[in-house]
Amino acid sequence: MGKEKVEFKDLMVVGFALFAMFFGAGNLIFPPYLGVEAGSSWFTGFIGFLFADGGLALLAVIAATRFKGDTSKMFDRAGHKLSIVLGSAIVICIGPLLAIPRTAATTYEMGILPTIGPGFNNILFSIIFFALTLVLTIKPSKVVDIVGQFLTPALLIALAILIVKGIISPLGEIRPDSLVPAVFSEGVNQGYQTMDTLAATVFSTIVIVSIMDKGYKEESQMVKATIGAGAIAVIGMGLVYGGLCYLGATVSTKYGMDVEQTALIVSITEALLGQTGKVLLAIIVALACLTTSIGLTSAAGRYFSTLTNGKLKYEHIVIGVCIFSAVVSNFGVSTIIKFSAPILSIVYPATITLIILSLFGNKIKNDNVFICATYMALIISVLTIMGVKAVVTLPGYQFGFNWILPVVFAAIIGIFIPSKNKQA
Repeated sequence: MGKEKVEFKDLMVVGFALFAMFFGAGNLIFPPYLGVEAGSSWFTGFIGFLFADGGLALLAVIAATRFKGDTSKMFDRAGHKLSIVLGSAIVICIGPLLAIPRTAATTYEMGILPTIGPGFNNILFSIIFFALTLVLTIKPSKVVDIVGQFLTPALLIALAILIVKGIISPLGEIRPDSLVPAVFSEGVNQGYQTMDTLAATVFSTIVIVSIMDKGYKEESQMVKATIGAGAIAVIGMGLVYGGLCYLGATVSTKYGMDVEQTALIVSITEALLGQTGKVLLAIIVALACLTTSIGLTSAAGRYFSTLTNGKLKYEHIVIGVCIFSAVVSNFGVSTIIKFSAPILSIVYPATITLIILSLFGNKIKNDNVFICATYMALIISVLTIMGVKAVVTLPGYQFGFNWILPVVFAAIIGIFIPSKNKQA
């Protein structure tokens, strides 16, 4: 028998777990930079960022509850082939192409450079970092779990001190204008860069199993518990992201868009907490990035091993991921972010489309609604990246949502196309 009422203590436990899952060291670098870009409009940018990061990630987890955490079934409604392509693209993005290399690059730029200096070779560092990742991924150790349990509280305490100090003693005047024409859209794009929504489609199983283990078996109860826990996680994210965005705004007259994201947060930390604070942050970030790298490498290994029915061995995939990630990490955080932007702008709309449709999946009987809408999202995204005039003039472009109207039309068309397999 499942629990009849959702208990607040369960929501707190799962909510903090969700927060820890979505909030990584890499997330530190985006809000302060957004604050510099936005100036006095920092709150508008922050709302866009929180929506595209925590908000969409929460929707992804709620949608996954409809499928007991098996997001492959959710993606399958858009067609099995597209499901494989989109699922693989997501895992590659949060894996060896973008997120995993960024953990090493962030550690080097926020941990090694500010404390040891440029004398420590970045290529040598990437080899050491991914050698550790490889060893702890192939032979998991309790050390990773123990470190992970203490990292999030330590990081939060350090950030709370940093933010409160920055509010009490602002580092400077906030620039009255913004450096970007569409602040909300920029916030959304920066939120995409965290890749938390993409990660949520892969890691949602962990959250849902945790909810079920606490006695919530009925779908309606699972959804209520997920929404409640998610609200706690998003509030936590909002406080941290809002504070960091504000800190960035307080130095907006000192820096321009050419400042590197990692250097900015290090500079703010040193200005507010001195050398000791900078060193402490460097240690926490390094450990947090390592545990994130291990988790993502393991997830990529499991995904592609399962996808190929074991033809590709987990160990071989993990080795390949570590070698590839080590090479990419040497391009640096700024370069990785630059080339990730167009990739994420293609992957995100299709993923968001599937998430939103899956929230109402039991009401939508025709799979062609999913198929037409998802393909339209991909087409509009590609044309937007190419700068096709007819697409960039669509309503919502200034907010980064010019794909929504075509997707709605495509979904309506899908209703009237007979489906061979109607979803019960």
